[in-house]
Amino acid sequence: MANVAIIIAGGVGSRMNFDIPKQFVNVNDKPIIIYTLAAFQKHPDIDAIEVVCLEGWHDILRAYAKQFGITKLKWVVNGGNSAQESIRNGVFNLEGKCSPDDIIIIHDGIRPLVEEGVLSDVIVKCRQYGNAVTSLPYNEQIFIVDDEISTTKYIPRETLRRVSTPQAYKFSLLCEKYHEAYEKGIGIYGSAYTNTMMADLGVRLYFAAGSDKNIKLTTQDDLELFKSFVKKESGNLYGLQ
Repeated sequence: MANVAIIIAGGVGSRMNFDIPKQFVNVNDKPIIIYTLAAFQKHPDIDAIEVVCLEGWHDILRAYAKQFGITKLKWVVNGGNSAQESIRNGVFNLEGKCSPDDIIIIHDGIRPLVEEGVLSDVIVKCRQYGNAVTSLPYNEQIFIVDDEISTTKYIPRETLRRVSTPQAYKFSLLCEKYHEAYEKGIGIYGSAYTNTMMADLGVRLYFAAGSDKNIKLTTQDDLELFKSFVKKESGNLYGLQ
């Protein structure tokens, strides 16, 4: 049984207003995507990495991977027009390469602070249950809008979990459900992701450990927070020099 990571790096990062995709923005002379890949490279249970990458950036990605010793990178495939299309491309590329019981870990390329313990737990839980999603309690109150300006309804926060990546699925389940989703047009539109698609298709999801440090670099403020963390680590995050 192998553990294969699919890193999603197909976005353009328009909200940060850079001339290049944000996953290739340098922090301490290293692109963000390399920090993410290094976390998977360093983890002893990760056997191979596939990156779903923006078209036209494949060679640049491979050059960076070679420069920074990302030897587990095996495949680079084109991204799609949405996160779901990108993940689907990554999953379908693994047909004929992965076995049914292989564990596939899906992770956002712009979440560079994924911790070893989080990765370990999502793999362990997936082995146990067939899937696992990184999650955390929700600590804010959630109210339901009645008439745009007021409400009398809320959702008890103890019934909520925040789910992000990494997420892990047995390859047989992942492949089957992506074929089903695109054949039926279920769970593939808007902000849909693998976890929401699975729920839409009736799959019970199992929670794994999460971390507040595992931020997604969406805005300039997120980027500044990441830069501060790298500075605190003296630029030596995940052993990168």
